[in-house]
Amino acid sequence: MMKNEASFIAEAPFSIRSYGKGELAMCYIRNVAQQSAVNLFNEWIRTAPGLEQRLLATGMNPAARRYTPAQVRLMVSVFGEP
Repeated sequence: MMKNEASFIAEAPFSIRSYGKGELAMCYIRNVAQQSAVNLFNEWIRTAPGLEQRLLATGMNPAARRYTPAQVRLMVSVFGEP
């Protein structure tokens, strides 16, 4: 891959879509094992004021393996784009 291609990929805008929990956690928390990223991201969700309640109101199931686009949009509104 050429340098220009790599920088283009790195600068691609973040897409609001359905994400696997591990996939989204790794977008925010890099350079750790996926499960560590998921655990830390879950802690961020629990400690962000009102976020967990708003996510649950969208129908988020803590046991689900994916976040819906609406849930991702809520998280981005709190944490910013990864």
